[in-house]
Amino acid sequence: MAHTAHTAGRTALLGRGRSTAATAAGGRRHPLVAVAMILPMAVLLSVLFGGVDAVVTQASSVAGMLGR
Repeated sequence: MAHTAHTAGRTALLGRGRSTAATAAGGRRHPLVAVAMILPMAVLLSVLFGGVDAVVTQASSVAGMLGR
């Protein structure tokens, strides 16, 4: 049991000192970095599940409502 507590404490200490190039002061990512991280997965999921057609359909509906 003591071994588990020692390991958990060491893990917590190791995690504190880490920082990445993507984090700014205060530990927050820049919004563009967050977009760059999620955009490839969003595109992949849109293609896999037919989201591209849904976006095109919505865009044409909005354009029709605006009179274009």
